[in-house]
Amino acid sequence: MTPKVAQYTNSRSPLASAEQRQLWLTALMPPMYSVAIFPIALGTAVAFAETHQLHWGIFLTFLLSAILILAWENLSNDVFDAETGIDENEPTSLVNLTGSKSLIFWLSNGCLVLGILGILAIAGWQRDLTILGLIGICCGLGYVYHGPPFRLGYQGLGEILCFFSFGPLAVSAAYYSQTQAWSSTSWAASIILGISTSLILFCSHFHQVNDDLAAGKRSPVVRLGTGRSAQLLPWLSGSIFVLTLGFVLLGVFPLWALLVFLSLPTAMRLCRHVAAYHDQPERVRNCKFFAVSLHFWSSLLLCLSFILTAVVNL
Repeated sequence: MTPKVAQYTNSRSPLASAEQRQLWLTALMPPMYSVAIFPIALGTAVAFAETHQLHWGIFLTFLLSAILILAWENLSNDVFDAETGIDENEPTSLVNLTGSKSLIFWLSNGCLVLGILGILAIAGWQRDLTILGLIGICCGLGYVYHGPPFRLGYQGLGEILCFFSFGPLAVSAAYYSQTQAWSSTSWAASIILGISTSLILFCSHFHQVNDDLAAGKRSPVVRLGTGRSAQLLPWLSGSIFVLTLGFVLLGVFPLWALLVFLSLPTAMRLCRHVAAYHDQPERVRNCKFFAVSLHFWSSLLLCLSFILTAVVNL
């Protein structure tokens, strides 16, 4: 445990207690679980728009399983980062907060087992192992991202792995769980969701360039530098809106999908913040939460567009 974390843990003053609660809240990252929720919600919304049917039992089981699997990934990421020392100065690491790497390791494995059991239940109901295979690939990509001996995230491949795991694979799995079929619309929607999810990971690197370099992690921000990464960010976030408009014009998305443009101010706020503070770690630290906000609102509005399409056409 780092001295800074130990100070928060041992002090009984009201200020220290408030700081400790804030550290735990940040470490548990409740807003981040929208990353698990929206692939399932989006794939299900597209299926509902196309079939006008919704299997609630499958949807809710899949949703809970996705949350548990993401909890496994987040917890195990803390464990593996503790092994490399990259989180030595990170007070919101759960390993640092608890002082027990083994506790977090076994909690993460428990979440994974429970999540996979939920997926197995859906596969059993449908007598079809396709969804299990898709989620198995997602878990595999999640492991090679941060787990030994692969640690592909340290080679700057995390955003690509994130895109496929939380985009095409997860959204298609959710769509398939409702229809046992495939859809070009769900694939198109998954691209947008994959981009907005990868942006969260991309933005999480700006404040920790020095720690990444010390641990040998070559994230995209390390490779490009914070200045060039900040210049790239408007193009990445802007692609969400360009692709949405393009898919509407091509007839792949309903006209309702233009609701996504209501999240444009959130994207502009993110880009302006990073442009202003990209080289100031303490000021830019919270930019990943701006990215979470962009992911949340753009995903919610995209889901809503398909639900409205289904309701209007009932």
